[in-house]
Amino acid sequence: MTAYCMKCRAKKEMKNPKKVTMKNGKPATQGVCPKCGTKTFRIGKA
Repeated sequence: MTAYCMKCRAKKEMKNPKKVTMKNGKPATQGVCPKCGTKTFRIGKA
């Protein structure tokens, strides 16, 4: 799954993606950028 990395300013393939649920109950996916190691986040179903 890809996500936008704010540090690299580009879409990257997520490393170690895991499903999370936001406070409002909506699904999201959280991972790590493979290039810089910054947390990446994508809202919506995986």
